[in-house]
Amino acid sequence: MKTKIHPQYYEDAKVTCACGNSFTVGATRKELKVEVCSQCHPFFTGERKMLDTAGRVERFNRRYQTKE
Repeated sequence: MKTKIHPQYYEDAKVTCACGNSFTVGATRKELKVEVCSQCHPFFTGERKMLDTAGRVERFNRRYQTKE
């Protein structure tokens, strides 16, 4: 294998969810922030709730809008 091409791997990377839950995993970044985790995702909790997806299409169109 080639040397010095692999990213730094952190065994104790901290993951923080928008719901406030936090846990550690192995990752190539020291700190990760996520919107949904297994504690608040409807599939894992069994609840039927709507996730905040409003504005995603508009944000995509704004970001990749062609210049006239």
